[in-house]
Amino acid sequence: MESFHTRFSAWTPFSNKSLNRQLFQERVALISHWFDLWTNKQRQEFLFTIFLRCSKSQLRFVQDWFSERMQVARVDFSTVLPRFISLYIFSFLSPKDLCAAAQVSWPWKFLTEQDCLWMPKCIKFGWFLPYTPTDNEYGAWKRHYVACVSHLDWLTPREAAATYGTLNEPKTEDEELLERQREKCLRKRIWEKIVLRKKELFKVRPPWVSGTCCSSVLKPRCQPRLSQTVREQVGLHEALEKQLVLTSLETLPKRSNISGSHSYPLLSKKNWHGVHKNDDSSSYALRPHFMLISSRIPAYEMVVESVKAGVISVVYEHNVTLESLLYLIEKALAGQKAQSMGIFSDGDSREINLLQGYKIGVKNLLRPEVRDFWEKLGSCVATEEEGGHVDFFVPLGASEAGIEVLSQLSQLTGTFFTAPTGIATGSYQHILSDWLGSQWGKAPSSIYFCESKLQTWSSFTDFLEETLKTVRKQLYPLFKELHKSISGRMIGQFMFDTMGMTNILNNQDTAQALADGLMELSKEDSERNVVEDNSWDTKSRLSKNDLNFEALINLERILQKDSAEKRARVVRELLQSERKYVQMLEIVRNVYVAPLKAALSSNRAILSAANIQIIFSDILQILSLNRQFLDNLRDRLQEWGPTHCVGEIVMKFGSQLNTYTNFFNNYPVILKTIEKCREMIPAFRTFLKRHDKTIVTKMLSLPELLLYPSRRFEEYLNLLYAVRLHTPAEHVDRGDLTTAIDQIKKYKGYIDQMKQNISMKDHLSDIQRIIWGCPTISEVNRYLIRVQDVAQLHCCDEEISFSLRLYEHIHDLSLFLFSDALLVSSRGTSHTPFERTSKTTYQFIASVALHRLLIENIPDSKYVKNAFILQGPKYKWICATEIEDDKFLWLSVLRNAIKSSMEK
Repeated sequence: MESFHTRFSAWTPFSNKSLNRQLFQERVALISHWFDLWTNKQRQEFLFTIFLRCSKSQLRFVQDWFSERMQVARVDFSTVLPRFISLYIFSFLSPKDLCAAAQVSWPWKFLTEQDCLWMPKCIKFGWFLPYTPTDNEYGAWKRHYVACVSHLDWLTPREAAATYGTLNEPKTEDEELLERQREKCLRKRIWEKIVLRKKELFKVRPPWVSGTCCSSVLKPRCQPRLSQTVREQVGLHEALEKQLVLTSLETLPKRSNISGSHSYPLLSKKNWHGVHKNDDSSSYALRPHFMLISSRIPAYEMVVESVKAGVISVVYEHNVTLESLLYLIEKALAGQKAQSMGIFSDGDSREINLLQGYKIGVKNLLRPEVRDFWEKLGSCVATEEEGGHVDFFVPLGASEAGIEVLSQLSQLTGTFFTAPTGIATGSYQHILSDWLGSQWGKAPSSIYFCESKLQTWSSFTDFLEETLKTVRKQLYPLFKELHKSISGRMIGQFMFDTMGMTNILNNQDTAQALADGLMELSKEDSERNVVEDNSWDTKSRLSKNDLNFEALINLERILQKDSAEKRARVVRELLQSERKYVQMLEIVRNVYVAPLKAALSSNRAILSAANIQIIFSDILQILSLNRQFLDNLRDRLQEWGPTHCVGEIVMKFGSQLNTYTNFFNNYPVILKTIEKCREMIPAFRTFLKRHDKTIVTKMLSLPELLLYPSRRFEEYLNLLYAVRLHTPAEHVDRGDLTTAIDQIKKYKGYIDQMKQNISMKDHLSDIQRIIWGCPTISEVNRYLIRVQDVAQLHCCDEEISFSLRLYEHIHDLSLFLFSDALLVSSRGTSHTPFERTSKTTYQFIASVALHRLLIENIPDSKYVKNAFILQGPKYKWICATEIEDDKFLWLSVLRNAIKSSMEK
C-alpha cells in the first residue's frame, strides 16, 4: 500500500517511479490529443495559462530553447562580424547611401560615420580638414564632407564670364552641334574607362582597405601594387572626370529665380546617367514635377506623405487669393519650369473648388482675374510640344461641362490639361480610375504619388474627414508652429504601419491574380478609348475617299453600341448605389424605430410617442420616397434598352423633395432631441449603447446614420452627369436629364447653404467665447476669412524718414478678419503649473468696419522688417509679421476683403 501512496493527487503515485512515469506519459498524450483538437485561439489561451503557472527557472528554460534555434540570418551583421569586415562592407556605399544607413540603428550609425570611410572620399576631391581631430572627436571627416558639398558653386562658362570677366566667343549653330557631338563621344569614352577601372580595382583591392585607391594615408604596406595599366587608367579617369563636369555644366538650362537673379542646379553623379541617355541634351530633361495640394482635402497630410521623392509639393490654404497662390507656386519653382503640374483640390465633375470664392467653371473661367491666373500658371509649365501637362485630380472628365473647362484652359494657356473620367460614388475613388487623354503609358497619379499609399488614403477618406476635424480643432492651439511639418508624418506613419498592405502582399497568388485582371481591364479600356477618340477622324477619311455608305453605317452602329453600353453601365451603378442607400435607411427603421414602437405598444416605453415622432418621422418618409424611386429604377432596368429613358423617373423624384426639406429643417431639432433623451432617460441611453456601432448598423451610430441623406445628393449629381455624358444629343432622354440635373443641383445648393450657415454660426460663437470682453459678433452674412498673429510696434520718433525710424515691440496682437469688419485683440500666453502645454488668451481691443480701414505699407529697413500700418477712425496700429510671406498673404487677403465690402 505504501507503493501506491500519492501526493498532490489521488491518481499520482508518490514512490512508484515506473507507475508515476507511465501515468505521466498517458496524461501528456491525452493533453496533446486535446491540444490537436483545439482551435488557434484556444491553444493560445492554454499556453498563456501554462506560462502564468511557470516559475522563473522554467521560463528561462523556454527562453534558452528558443535562443538556440533563432535564425542567424536575422542577426545584425555589424554586431557579429569583426569591425574591419563591417567597415569593408560599408566602404562600397556612396556618401548618400552611407547617410541613409546611419539612420538604421545605433551600431550602423557608429560604423558609417567613422573617419576611415569619409577621409578617402574627402581627399579624392582635395578637401582636407584644417585641423587635426582629437582622439575623442567623432565624425569630423563626415561633417567636413557635408559642409564642402553644401557649399559647392558650379558655374557654367557663360556665368563664369559674367562673374569673373573671362572671355567666351559666340558660336554658330554648326559649331554648337559639333561641340555636342564631341561631348557625346567624350562621355562614352569616360564611362567605358570608369567601368574598366572599377573591374580592375575590384580584383586587386584587399579586404582590409576601408577607403578608395586615392587614399594614400590608409594604404597598408602589404597592399598589392596596381599594374601600370591600371594606374594609367586611374589618372586618365581623373582627367576625364574633370572634363566631364566642365562640359556637362555647359548644357544646364539657365533659370531665373523669384528675385530675377540667375542660379544653376547642381549636377551630381546621380544625374550623369540621365544626361548621357539624351542625345539631344534637351533642356527640359531635368525639369521637376510639381504638385499643388489644397488644405481643404481631408487628411491632406497623408496625401503629402504619399508624394514621391523628387516631386515638389506645396500645400496651400483654401482661403488665400489667386495672387497669393501664384506667388507660392513661383517661389517653390524658383524660376524654373515644371515638366508637369498636378492640382489636388476639391470639386466635382463640373467645376473646381480651387479657392474660397473661386469655383472654376465654364461661367467664371473668362473673368479677367481668373484668366490672368491661368495664363501665368501655364507659363510655369512646359508646353505641350515639350511633353508638359497639367493634371486636375477632380473628375472633370465625367461631364460635358468639365470637358469644356479643360478645352478652354488648353486653348487659353497652350498647355495640355487632363482629369480623371471616373464616376465612382465613393470619396476620391475617381483618382485611381481612367484619365482623359492619358498619353504617357501610365496614369498621371503614378507620376506624383505612391499608388498603394494613395489608395489606402482614398479608402478611409470618409472616416478620416470626420475624425480629423475634431483632432485638428483640439491640437491646433498646442502645435500651431509644428502643425505643417509634424502632423502629416505622424498620421501617415501611424496609418501605414498599422494598416499597411503587408496582409495583402503576403498572399502572392491573390496579388498576382488581381494584377493580371487589372492589366486585362486596362487593355480593353485603352482599345475602347482609341476607337472612341478616332471615330470621327476615321469617318471623315472614309467619306473623303468616297467609300461606300454601308461602311459608314456600320461604323456609326459600333459607336452607338459602345455609347449605349457605357450608358447602361452608369444606370446600373445608379441602381446599385440607390439600393445601398435604401438599405442604410432601412437600418434606422429596423434597428431603432421598430423596437421603440414595440416597447411603446407593450406599455414598457423607452421613449414617448412625441419624441419618436420628432426623431424618426421625417427619415421614415424619406425611406418611403426613396423606396418608390428604387422600385421605379429596378422596373425600368429590367427591360432596359438603348431607347429607354431614366430622366423622367429622376424628374418625378425631384418634384417630391419637400420631404427632404422637412428633414433638413428639423435636423438640428432631431439631434438636440436625441442628446436630451440620452441624458435624461437611462433606458434610452442603455438602448443606444446596445444598438449603436454594431455589425447590424455597419459600425455606425444613430446620428451617423442620419448623415446619409445630406451626402446622397452629391452622388446623384455625379451619376446623372455621367448618364448625360453618354446620352446622344438626339436622344429623347437628353432634355429630361438636363432638367433633372438642374433640380438636384439646385437642391444641393440649398443643402450646402444650410451647412455653411450652421458652420459659420458655430465658428462665430467659438470666436466670441475665446475673446474676453468681445461684443456680439453673430450677424447675418458675416463669416471669418483669416486670423493673423502680429506684433504691435511703437515708433519712437515719427518725424524722421521711414528708413531711420526706430520701433519697439509693445504687445502681441491677433487680427480677426471678417467679411465686413476687422477685430483687433491682444494675445497672451498662460502656462499651467506642472504642465508642458500653454493656453492662448485673447482680450478684445477694438473692431473697425472694413470700408473705414486704411492700410499703409512700411518699407523694410535696417530697424524693421515686414511691417505695415492699419488706420481706423479712432485708432492706429503699427504691426509686423515674423515671416515675409505672412505679410504678403495677409495684405492681399485684406485688400480683397475691403474691396468686396465696398462693392456691397
